[in-house]
Amino acid sequence: MFDIKLIRENSEAVRKGLQAKNIKISPEDILEKDQIRRNLSNELDELRSQKNTANDEISQWLKEKKDPQEKIAAMKGISAKIGKLEPRVKEIQSEINAILIGIPNLPHDSVPIGGVENNKEVRSWGEPREFSFTPKTHVEIAENLDIIDFKRAGKISGAHFILFKREGARLERALYNFMLDIHTQEHGYTEIFPPYLVNRASMIGTGQLPKMAEDMYQLKDDELFLIPTAEVPVTNMHRDEILKEEDLPVYYTAYTACFRREAGAYGKDTKGLMRVHQFDKVELVKFVRPENSYEELEALTANAENIFQRLELPYRVLLLASGDLSFAAAKCYDIEAYASGCKRWLEVSSCSNFEDFQARRANIRFKGKETKKPVLVHTLNGSGLALARTVIAILENYQTEEGDVIIPKALRPYMGGMERITR
Repeated sequence: MFDIKLIRENSEAVRKGLQAKNIKISPEDILEKDQIRRNLSNELDELRSQKNTANDEISQWLKEKKDPQEKIAAMKGISAKIGKLEPRVKEIQSEINAILIGIPNLPHDSVPIGGVENNKEVRSWGEPREFSFTPKTHVEIAENLDIIDFKRAGKISGAHFILFKREGARLERALYNFMLDIHTQEHGYTEIFPPYLVNRASMIGTGQLPKMAEDMYQLKDDELFLIPTAEVPVTNMHRDEILKEEDLPVYYTAYTACFRREAGAYGKDTKGLMRVHQFDKVELVKFVRPENSYEELEALTANAENIFQRLELPYRVLLLASGDLSFAAAKCYDIEAYASGCKRWLEVSSCSNFEDFQARRANIRFKGKETKKPVLVHTLNGSGLALARTVIAILENYQTEEGDVIIPKALRPYMGGMERITR
């Protein structure tokens, strides 16, 4: 839920932030409704006070053996007015809540204003490989090596699903085990293995609902959703909790399958592993003190970059412009790996600071030593990494002229010492 106090106190900043995210919601319209609700609430409070006073007077008159009928009649009139006002106050509060829950997080001051064309490259690492032959796409490589069966995946589940096999399945398993080991043993994250199904409150808490409902898989007979990312269950571990200040920061990492309908993306990147309905991902989630959250964002992004570097994959880091930010993010870095076969930069990780946006929706706080009262934490998350496109980058960048794929050195211990995938 967006903080209405921020709209009351700085409607101009809210207006600019919403414009930067291309959201057509007027702060003035919200404030007008809010003022109506406050006026009605004040009137309701006054009537309730009058009713309490009348009740006291009736009790006193009865003790004094006076006829209370005049007071009773007056109280009934007050009760009737209360009965009419209460549903009206609830109705307008529901209208306000429906608007507030649809308002995205505002972009941080350091975020460039504009659309995708205003995304800013902040750094890069490595150089795209130069080949002495024409590199193949990951689809050609995978089919030639018989390590991904796209046709049988389609037979089993339909379009945009994956069936890894042989060394392909082993590569997938090696990747997420490698990533989890680095994040837990070197980067200080605690490993979590969460449920793949979550309730509506969890989806609302992290901001997937109601905005992105069409992209989510919902069970027909239960109020449960397949997770689009481990961010949802891991962040909601602490929903409606007050953390201890001395326990912050809290770092979690989790491997899960992720499920997305991609309802608005049909016709885009339809081949191979580019855009699929189910994919594996290792997620990084942080709960931190507000004053440290942007420092923590840089550290989280560095943790994700470290995986690219160990895999020796060229990548670049983009600071997303306001119009390209997700619903819940205040600031986000996308990390893109270069895929030599399709000659494209592919987003493999997004690292975001949500400030207190998710914490307010999910009611996640910590008790401050100085304030002596609960304060909203800041939440962050990032992919560390998303595997489908990481596999694309490995297959296309490590391919040989003979059609083999060299295994990155960092992964060889996880592949039983295997140095290359051959037919």
